[in-house]
Amino acid sequence: MPQLSNRVKTFTDSVIRRMTRISDEYNAINLSQGFPDFDPPKEILDKLAEVAYKGPHQYSVTFGADNLREALARKQSKAINRQIDSQKEIVVTCGGTEAMMCTMMTICNPGDKVLVFSPFYENYGADAILSGAEPIYIPLVPPDYHFDINLVEKGFKDGAKAIIICNPSNPCGKVFTREELEAIGRLVLKYDVYAVTDEVYEHLVYEPYKHTYMSSLPDMYEHTITCNSLSKTFSITGWRLGYIIAPEEVIDGAKKVHDFLTVGAAAPLQEAAVIGLNFPETYYDGLKKLYTEKRDYFLAGLDRIGLEHNIPQGTYFVLLDIQQFLNLPQFSGYTDLMFCEWMIKEIGVAAVPGSSFFKEDVNNFIRLHFAREKSTLDKALARLEKLKL
Repeated sequence: MPQLSNRVKTFTDSVIRRMTRISDEYNAINLSQGFPDFDPPKEILDKLAEVAYKGPHQYSVTFGADNLREALARKQSKAINRQIDSQKEIVVTCGGTEAMMCTMMTICNPGDKVLVFSPFYENYGADAILSGAEPIYIPLVPPDYHFDINLVEKGFKDGAKAIIICNPSNPCGKVFTREELEAIGRLVLKYDVYAVTDEVYEHLVYEPYKHTYMSSLPDMYEHTITCNSLSKTFSITGWRLGYIIAPEEVIDGAKKVHDFLTVGAAAPLQEAAVIGLNFPETYYDGLKKLYTEKRDYFLAGLDRIGLEHNIPQGTYFVLLDIQQFLNLPQFSGYTDLMFCEWMIKEIGVAAVPGSSFFKEDVNNFIRLHFAREKSTLDKALARLEKLKL
């Protein structure tokens, strides 16, 4: 057979999604791939039922149904204290995944460099490679996941065209402070580059931490491309509804890439999701309360077992330090991937090996998530008790 492209040889399949497949095979509790096991809001489901009979069922406007883009513009304009033009500054995508891929293909030429904080959501490296760019990694240093702003500036001096910021950060749960974002922003303006933000966990931020929108900072809107999704906010990860907000010139390019990449997001799901974007602020307060309780409950359970972990400032992920197990004779020579596979088969709980998120040689973390019903978390913690030393 003819050779495949060189690009597909430079990365693997998604380790996160692979863990779900193995988890399903062994009927484990899936705390690897981050999706809830509870229903979306009833109002959205009721609207979906209505749409099933009334439509729309055909193509919507390629770059997003008018009413969905208008609802997004209202919500996010309030968030960043700037009026967003729903016609010129938003494109609706097939999930946050396409939003990031579309953005990278819009701004990157082959040979461009892009800065990525490590640990990082695994798609970012692949997105850079698929768009012909070279990812340059900046360490987020445990346990507090701070970074050296001088390395960011060095990256820009070396020609990086953009920096990707996941805020709050998957997998470590870091919430970037306003001061950190302002420091990055000053460099973005100084070197005339892009800040590409992934803000899908914008509403999952725990006290006393606050979410700061990069695009809301002085002079930063024209240099910021915001990738986001409705998946986590409304517990509809399978609906694949994402969006990009950016200046008109960027969106003009993104619309073209999106059109030929996926044509458009599912019309019935766009119609049903509009009602969620019109929820009052109390909805987001309730979402934060719900996940704060889940986080505290799950972390307390991990503490009772004696499992070492970080305390996420945002998202619904927690990193466990498994070094104490890797030091045991029975796990001699194990990688974090091997440990996760063992956990699925022997413990009945699925996690993601941390090495899939770190560019550095890190082998002692695994990622779990707590977007589960309390009964599911109880079952998972009961199984994790088998790890107690």
